[in-house]
Amino acid sequence: MAGRIRESDIAEVRDRNRIDEVVGDYVALRNAGGGALKGLCPFHDEKTPSFNVRPTHGTFHCFGCGEGGDVIKFLMKIDHLPFVEAVERLADRVGFRLTYEGGGASVQRDRGTRTRMVEAHKAAAEFYAEQLRTPEAELARQYLRERGFDEAAAQRFGCGFAPSGWDKLTKFLLNRGFELSELLKAQLVREGRQGPIDRFHRRLVWPIKDLSGDVVGFGARRLFDDDPIQAKYLNTSESPIYKKSQVLFGLDLAKREIAKRHQVVVVEGYTDVMAMHAAGVPTAVASSGTAFGEDHMKVLRRLLMDDDAFRGEVIFTFDGDEAGQKAALKAFEGDQTFAGQTYIAVAPDGMDPCELRLAKGDAAVRDLVARRIPLFEFAIRSMLAEYDLDSVDGQVAALQRTVPLVAQIKDRAKRDGYATKLAWWVGWQDADMVVRRVRGAAGAGAPAKTARRVQAATPAPEDVPRPDPKDPRLMAQREVLKAALQEPALAGPEYDALPEEAFTHPAYVAVHRAVLKAGGASCGLAGPALLDAASANLPPGTVRTLLSELAVEPLHAKSEADVRYIGSMIAAVQENLVGRQIAEIKSRLQRLSPVDAEEEYRALFGDLVALEEYRKALRQQAIGGMD
Repeated sequence: MAGRIRESDIAEVRDRNRIDEVVGDYVALRNAGGGALKGLCPFHDEKTPSFNVRPTHGTFHCFGCGEGGDVIKFLMKIDHLPFVEAVERLADRVGFRLTYEGGGASVQRDRGTRTRMVEAHKAAAEFYAEQLRTPEAELARQYLRERGFDEAAAQRFGCGFAPSGWDKLTKFLLNRGFELSELLKAQLVREGRQGPIDRFHRRLVWPIKDLSGDVVGFGARRLFDDDPIQAKYLNTSESPIYKKSQVLFGLDLAKREIAKRHQVVVVEGYTDVMAMHAAGVPTAVASSGTAFGEDHMKVLRRLLMDDDAFRGEVIFTFDGDEAGQKAALKAFEGDQTFAGQTYIAVAPDGMDPCELRLAKGDAAVRDLVARRIPLFEFAIRSMLAEYDLDSVDGQVAALQRTVPLVAQIKDRAKRDGYATKLAWWVGWQDADMVVRRVRGAAGAGAPAKTARRVQAATPAPEDVPRPDPKDPRLMAQREVLKAALQEPALAGPEYDALPEEAFTHPAYVAVHRAVLKAGGASCGLAGPALLDAASANLPPGTVRTLLSELAVEPLHAKSEADVRYIGSMIAAVQENLVGRQIAEIKSRLQRLSPVDAEEEYRALFGDLVALEEYRKALRQQAIGGMD
């Protein structure tokens, strides 16, 4: 048993380990001003960052749950370590040699601790990697070559080979000074009929690492037909350092890119992760030995900085529509609280990413990720594919099946948006009716009186949800409303000509309606007078507060807001409206036969061409005004 670590060494370890770098292995941090950094707390669930790190002070504190302390306290809490082990681990991190009072100058370890298990796994990984070069491992090397991985790729991911013989790894580790009890506890060795034996034999092996890069387990693939264990993959059993629900293969390599790109790609296997990284998708990870679950999502949220102010992307890849649809449908059953935008990417012809890379190259793998589809959309459209949407009977049956599904979407604005899209996908002309049915199925009560388009079908102003001021999809709409209230002389008749359907959020629709009732931007009123006139058309509540907010919130023009900038924002809002009209026409064209309905088809196609040209002009005007 080692003595007590010298106090001066503890202070040295604390000073040499920058707390922002250590915390950064677990949490994505961004500048919070005043020399502080912030991120999502790893110790409790939250949507808005309240976890603060001050590098100059060497401390952290969460204003949400109250956890705080120095770098040692952080490591103890995050990895469930006793004080001595946390200090030892930090000392190893910076290559500092600890001295124990009464224990000599050499670094000593308590047996059976996390540090010892991590050291044993590191030694095992080195052993397996060396075995991959032996003649016995030719089939393992061939397996990697056939899947497009050279020696450099194998080394990057630490690939190895578990040799034949019952206890080669066991003897190797015992000779390195580890005790049998430690190896059993670490799940590297198990009890056989005639004594301790290795956990894996004659298999290709991948080391599984935690966020800090420590090896905590292994995954092993079957290679030989005479392998008595039929399971294609075996994984280390759970141990004090290996929790399957919290570890993702490849995350140690991907974490920096995940935090940088705000995107993670979740695949199904070890070679899929390798293929993604080789193809230029360095954000790929995979679960190991268990299904991707809620705890995995919590780990990713902290790396994505997935909060109310920013939405990262989580992209799931599947090698078949059926698997993807089954996984997507589970999202409707969950609590839907994960803030990140979730997408589905299904490889063609039932191929997994590794097979896709072999068949069609790196570009095809990158394109698979680029062609991702929002999870809700994928689930709904997969279900619609089972119906004949060219017939009224098929459309009715499809709506009966999918309306209850869309009604399960808990986000009110998103639910209404997908209800509108559902009408387009099915080819149903009355989008308002579909929205009403979805709202009814969701128990939302009777909607407000609807106009010709669903965007005008908003609830009463006092009932509408508050729009996210940072939502990029609504930025132009927000700017246009601010311009009408702050610079009415510049917004003028162009603003007044915007229809209610140009605004997609019910709160913005209500504000626009109130401004028009007050006489519009060209009525001659300005400043407080215009604000009072518009406010008189709104009841107390969310929208009236929003009106006041828009009247004082600065416009995002690079310099002073002028006619050109405001015109560009109005053009952007119009372009969005025209884009939705184009989508509606395209949906209708898909349902029409150019032979049986030739005249109607030609008329719609003519409208489509004209709208596309109009949209192009609006887009140029919108971009030009922001230069």
